[in-house]
Amino acid sequence: MRLAMFQPDIPQNLGAAIRLCACLGVGLDVIRPAAFPLDDRDLRRTAMDYTDRAEITLHAGWAAFRDSAAGARLILSTTRGAESLHGFGFRPTDILLMGRESAGVPDEVHDQADARICIPMVAGARSLNVAMAAAMVLGEATRQLGLPSLHD
Repeated sequence: MRLAMFQPDIPQNLGAAIRLCACLGVGLDVIRPAAFPLDDRDLRRTAMDYTDRAEITLHAGWAAFRDSAAGARLILSTTRGAESLHGFGFRPTDILLMGRESAGVPDEVHDQADARICIPMVAGARSLNVAMAAAMVLGEATRQLGLPSLHD
């Protein structure tokens, strides 16, 4: 299981995703460009000491990410998703894709996802913070798959 962040806008949200992935034992893919520098120093500052515990892969762009993800099922979390996160069956080889905070993902990326899931929300709510949404999706996926084991 991996989490992919598409062109992140806010360093603190990427930092939260790094910590989330480190704590759950899930790899993290960061798809450039980002709205802020992604050198090791900046990642360490946003994620505190969790950067060393996380498996982070930086990708030059969408095409590079797609090449590296060949064979994996790409699951997009989107407000335009037709299937609820709670009814979706996750697999250990899935990559969970989160869009930009400001704009989600472009139609080209949306169309290439193997599945599009949404987090149920009350009427009138537009969206959740991307780091919170990632935690909810990863929480459900890891619950279904029994990961991580508390006995590791």
